[in-house]
Amino acid sequence: MTSSSHIKSTLELLKTLVAFDTTSRESNLGLIEFVRDHLSALGIASRLSYDAQRKKANLFATIGDMPGRGIVLCGHTDVVPVDGQAWDTDPFKAHIADGKVFGRGAVDMKGFIAASLAMVPSYMASKLQQPLHLALTYDEEIGCIGVQTLIRDLEAANIRPAGCFVGEPTRMQVMTGHKGMRVTRCKLRGLEAHSSMAPEAVNAIEYAARMIEKIRHVAQGLQTDGPFDPVFKIPHTTLQTGLIQGGSAPNIVAKDCEFVFDCRTLPQSNSDELIDQIQAYAENLKLEMQKIYPQSDISFETLANAAPLATAEESPITYLGTALARNNLLGRVSFATDAGWLHQAGIPCVVVGPGDIEVAHKPNEFIDISQLEECLGFLDRLRQRMTEQVLLD
Repeated sequence: MTSSSHIKSTLELLKTLVAFDTTSRESNLGLIEFVRDHLSALGIASRLSYDAQRKKANLFATIGDMPGRGIVLCGHTDVVPVDGQAWDTDPFKAHIADGKVFGRGAVDMKGFIAASLAMVPSYMASKLQQPLHLALTYDEEIGCIGVQTLIRDLEAANIRPAGCFVGEPTRMQVMTGHKGMRVTRCKLRGLEAHSSMAPEAVNAIEYAARMIEKIRHVAQGLQTDGPFDPVFKIPHTTLQTGLIQGGSAPNIVAKDCEFVFDCRTLPQSNSDELIDQIQAYAENLKLEMQKIYPQSDISFETLANAAPLATAEESPITYLGTALARNNLLGRVSFATDAGWLHQAGIPCVVVGPGDIEVAHKPNEFIDISQLEECLGFLDRLRQRMTEQVLLD
């Protein structure tokens, strides 16, 4: 059973994890190597899978040497930036007050990782009937990138987990689905000229504006006509433009412009179809631009593509999650997680973890200690059940 020692260990580990600045633009190797060494001291080996520059890594570790397919506890190690945010305390130094732990990543999602690590000795001391895996990923915040490297590594090693709990903050309610996320950059190249000669030039900003209006029109159609999924707070697929830059001076027709737009698709929708609509419109615009300047161009680049999640309510991983959470309420979240790609790789997933997503990414991010205690209870009930029988196979 969980005890005061488990919560004490969780808080100590959380302080250590928060102290690593794992903002997505930075390396996460300090944290990964700390966890690797922490587990090694307990006699547990870890697999590391690196990005192309070997500046970031995933970690995958297994508790138990029995045969069979294991259950995964998965969390991402990267956090969002604190730039421009007004924090009352150092965001990379965990601060405990009023029953809360404050710090960047405390709720999203180092609290879950700390609780999972705190339970490792208890899992090791138990006679598990199937393995338990710990999976830590990189670059989830910028498009669920690291988990795709992890999946390839597990496939190469012929490791086929039976199910996975992704511990994003859901206040320990089981979530069976989430939207997909696709982020696309659009670049436009026109012809510059003195602004007094605008009719003889190709204004990349103005054509970008027409592209952005097309994206807005597609988004409005989805909002009006669906498809809809009422389980989501925003029950339809969304598109929006979040970044734009272009031009060099007010009196120069802009040669270049680029913008980035974001598409959040329902699990039953297909982002490829939406991008195809936008690209078809771009082809017509490009022909118009090339009548003035043949080298004009519009190009697209996918910056991030996180798969949606739709786990059946009658799936064994769903039943197990609700039994451990002692709550039969099911939901879906609008944010993307690593669960989408894991599920597509044949690892059934639900999302369930401590804390409230409403305070994630904000200044003074925090996690309630009571939520960490609930998470420890969930993990301990999982341990107990794993000693009784094979839960998933």
